[in-house]
Amino acid sequence: MLATVLSSALHGIDGLPVEVEVDLAVGLPHFGVVGLPEGAVKEGKDRVRSAVRNAGYAFPKHKVIVNLAPADLKKEGSAFDLPIAIGILAASGQLPRSSLAAYAMLGELSLDGRVKSVRGALPIAAAARARGLRGLLLPSANAAEAAVVQGIEILPIDSLIDAVEFLRGDRPLAPTQVDLDAVFERARSPEVDFADVKGQDGVKRALEVAAAGGHNAIMVGPPGSGKTMLAQRLASILPALSLDEAIEATRIYSVRGLMRGRSLITTRPFRAPHHTISDAGLIGGGVIPRPGEVSLAHRGVLFLDELPEFRKSVLEVLRQPLEERRITIARVAGAVTFPADIMLIAAMNPCPCGYLGDRQRTCSCSSMQVQRYRSRVSGPLLDRIDIHVEVRAVTFQSLADRSSGEPSQALRERVDRARARQLERFAGKLYCNAQMSSRDVRRHATPDAAAERLLEQAMQSLGLSARAYTRVLKVARTIADLDGSSGVGTAHVAEAVQYRSLDRNLQ
Repeated sequence: MLATVLSSALHGIDGLPVEVEVDLAVGLPHFGVVGLPEGAVKEGKDRVRSAVRNAGYAFPKHKVIVNLAPADLKKEGSAFDLPIAIGILAASGQLPRSSLAAYAMLGELSLDGRVKSVRGALPIAAAARARGLRGLLLPSANAAEAAVVQGIEILPIDSLIDAVEFLRGDRPLAPTQVDLDAVFERARSPEVDFADVKGQDGVKRALEVAAAGGHNAIMVGPPGSGKTMLAQRLASILPALSLDEAIEATRIYSVRGLMRGRSLITTRPFRAPHHTISDAGLIGGGVIPRPGEVSLAHRGVLFLDELPEFRKSVLEVLRQPLEERRITIARVAGAVTFPADIMLIAAMNPCPCGYLGDRQRTCSCSSMQVQRYRSRVSGPLLDRIDIHVEVRAVTFQSLADRSSGEPSQALRERVDRARARQLERFAGKLYCNAQMSSRDVRRHATPDAAAERLLEQAMQSLGLSARAYTRVLKVARTIADLDGSSGVGTAHVAEAVQYRSLDRNLQ
C-alpha cells in the first residue's frame, strides 16, 4: 500500500515542496528512510514509531520504506516526523488517503505523540500557498507565524491525534488568524530612546545622518563614552518596517528558529555579535547553509563593538556583503543567497588602553601599539564605512543635567522626511542614498562650484580614496535631504568631509 503526504524542506530562506512517499511491502519488519535525509531526519524513525504506538495506533509489521522526494535535495530537521507518521497511518489503512491531497504538514513528534515546534514555518506556509493547497497542518506554537501568509488555512495541532482526527473528518480545526494592524501597533513604542543619552549632540547628529541615508558608521572614543548606548538607540529612529520588509525579516528569523512565539518581526533588527564570532557565524554557512548575523540584521542594524578585536578574516568577509547587500554561499550541492541589506555601525577605542586623546586620563600605549591596534581595521573596509565620528567622554555637567535630550520621535520624523525625498527621487528603485551607484551620484549629488573646490582640497589634504570621494557625496546628498535642499552646497559637503576626517588617523 502506498500513501503520499505533502510537506516542505528549507533551502536558504525559501520552502521547497517535498512529497513524503510511504510504501508498505511484504517482508521482515524494517523501517527505512531514503531521499538524502540528514541526521535529525534519520533519527525521526524512532520518534515516529513510539509516537504512533503511544497515540493508540498500530505500527505496521511490514517493510516500511519512506522516500522524501525530490531525492537529490538534502532534507534536515525534525519537521518530517508528522508527515511520515501520517503517511504510515494512511498506507496501513488507519487514515483515508483521499484527505491528504489538499494539505501540507510539518511538525516534530515527541514520544507520546505531542507535536513540537519547528523552524521555517513562514517560508513553508508561503510554499504551500504557491502550490495551491487548501491548508497547512503545523504545531500550535508555529501557527501565529505561519498565519501571516494570506490565502491559505493555517491549522494548528497539538498532537498526532489532532491531525488524524481532523483528516478523518472527526474533529474540525479553526484556522489561525493574525491581526497585522494590531501587531504593528504594539511595535510603535520603542524600548529605548535617544532622550536617555546625555550630551553627545555631535554624535547624535552623525547617527541621524546615517539613519536618514542608510549609511554605515563607525564611532571612535574611550570606554564609557556611550558608544554602545548610542548604537542601541539607532534602530529607534529608522523608518518603520513595511509589511513586505517585516515578512522578509521574519523569513530569516523563522529559518533560524528565533521567532519565540512571535507572529512577525515588526521592528528593525539590531544584532550585536561578540567579537569572538566565526566567519560562518557572521555571514552564514554550514553543510546546509543557514543565515548568519549579517542576514539576521537585514533591514536593520549590525553593531560590531570593539571592532579591532574581531579577527581580520571575519572583518574582511564583510566587504562584499556591504557592497552587494546580499550574501551568496556556495557549496558542492549548489549555492544559497541570503539578503544582507544592513546598516553597519561599528565602535572602537582610539588605542589599546582606550584613552588616547582623553583630557582626563593619560594614555599608556606606545606609538607602535597604537599603530598595530588601528591597522587591524583595513583601508578597504574603512572605505565602505561612510561616516566616521569621534566620541568624547561625557562631561560631569552633561551627566548632572536633569533635562532630557531630544527624543527619538523627533529625530525619526526628520529621518522619515529625508527618506521620503529619496524614495521620490529614485521612484522606488532605490531604498536610500547609500545605495546610489556612481551614475546616480553624478546625477543627484553633484556639488555646486564652491562645494566642489572644498571637496578637492579635502581630497588632497586627507588623502581620500576614490571610493571615499563617492561616499562623501552620498553623505552630502543625505545632509541636503535633511535640510530640504534640492542641491548639494558647501555646508553639506563640509559636514560630510568632517565625517571622513578619521581616514588619515586610522590608515
